[in-house]
Amino acid sequence: MSKDAYAKLVEKFQRLSRLEHAMTFLQWDQLVMMPAAGNDTRSKSIAELASMHHEMLTEPEMGELIDTAQGQVTEPSLQRSLLEMERTWRQAVCLPSTLVKAQSLAGSKCEHGWRTQRKENDWKGFLSNFREVVNLSREEAQARQAVKPERFPTPYDALLDLYCTGDSSEFIKKTFDQLKTTLPGLIEEVISQQNETVSLRGSYPIDAQKQLNEKLMKVLGFNFEAGRLDVSMHPFSTGDTGDQRITTRFRDTDFADALQGTAHETGHASYEAGLPEEWADLPVGNARNMCLHESQSLLFEKQIFLSSPFTQFFAQSVHSYLPDAKRFSAEEIWHASKRVQPSLIRVEADEVTYPLHVILRFEIESSLMNSTLEPDDIPELWDEKMKKYMGLSTKDNYADGCLQDIHWTDGSFGYFPSYTLGALNSAQLFAAIKKEHPEWQEKLAQGDIGFIRNWLQKAIWSKASTLDSQDIIIQATGEGTNPGYFLEHIQARYLRNQY
Repeated sequence: MSKDAYAKLVEKFQRLSRLEHAMTFLQWDQLVMMPAAGNDTRSKSIAELASMHHEMLTEPEMGELIDTAQGQVTEPSLQRSLLEMERTWRQAVCLPSTLVKAQSLAGSKCEHGWRTQRKENDWKGFLSNFREVVNLSREEAQARQAVKPERFPTPYDALLDLYCTGDSSEFIKKTFDQLKTTLPGLIEEVISQQNETVSLRGSYPIDAQKQLNEKLMKVLGFNFEAGRLDVSMHPFSTGDTGDQRITTRFRDTDFADALQGTAHETGHASYEAGLPEEWADLPVGNARNMCLHESQSLLFEKQIFLSSPFTQFFAQSVHSYLPDAKRFSAEEIWHASKRVQPSLIRVEADEVTYPLHVILRFEIESSLMNSTLEPDDIPELWDEKMKKYMGLSTKDNYADGCLQDIHWTDGSFGYFPSYTLGALNSAQLFAAIKKEHPEWQEKLAQGDIGFIRNWLQKAIWSKASTLDSQDIIIQATGEGTNPGYFLEHIQARYLRNQY
């Protein structure tokens, strides 16, 4: 060989990264800027690239090179890099390219239809596309499970591995059962003790809100020379090295919802921007998993932005950009922003009730992928669980019920648990930051979050995928994921009004 096997693998994965880059920005444009009439052609182009990517990743030579490299590579850092290459290859090789292409087409069609169908409360129309997404996702889950049945006891576990690597459905169920036991009483106690808050509703021009959100991103450390903010139906963050894209959504009668969404997505983008350059374009250089990814977004949104000292600081900017908000003090904005109230919409839920929204979705999607639930039966079960967990009904209200999320439209089953696991991790990480920086409240009151970014850069972002997620958490905090930190955070903020 003119080059050793590992060097050839590096070249191949760098080429794959170039295709991923192209698909990322074609998809971003499809969701944010593309005229509706272009969807069919764009979907075909993305599907073709996805098929090419899959064929390149699963070509016979790839497995041969991995086998050869395993006998050549001795340096620990390269061994870890090779391990992540192998993991990426094994996740792909079990799926035929025809399935990958079919999923891309079905997902694009379902997502595009969902944009209109949700607005029109059209569950039947959505279901006509969604059934195919479910069928293809089940096919994927079963194919992945068949490769390592000893590791994946259920088809759903095989999909969870794509987002929550290392956390089984059994572990997640036990963790969620603990929250289901504790949270209802805690929510009742919080609601009984919270005082009446002002309504932040008013007249807030969208252009001014966009400027305010950009100001928030700058304070949180976002680099606008390497990214941008746009508008989409569902807030998200995507991008690549040097080009992080954030979207949010605005309502001219409310400013708090957009700010929280922007803070959340800035956390995602910060993680991606902080990944080590030396591993760029290789699997080992990727963010570890979505449970860590969500810990970063929730840390920025809930631990930083929603804290009392930061609100005291940022209220000055709110008053400056939005004159109608001057009638609210920083204290009033803080109490209104952290008001606890069971609600229908997940992305608008407070952090105390939010886990119940995730638990509902976890229970439904696990049954759906394990074929103990059919798509037609989702609305009835959704309504049943909403009544049980939130005391609210979604009967015949699909737009605010089972049609509200984008995740299932492209078959991202297994993603939802990462939100609540991320919340647990974020509280635990921030507890470690507070311990190391006892002056944290004074710093946030001055708009200084540099110490937090520096800590996260060292403890989380620089690790990329060089370690397993629980090892990263243990190194950063001294122990694995512990829900006790989240519950203590809730009690401190909502019952003791400490921050």
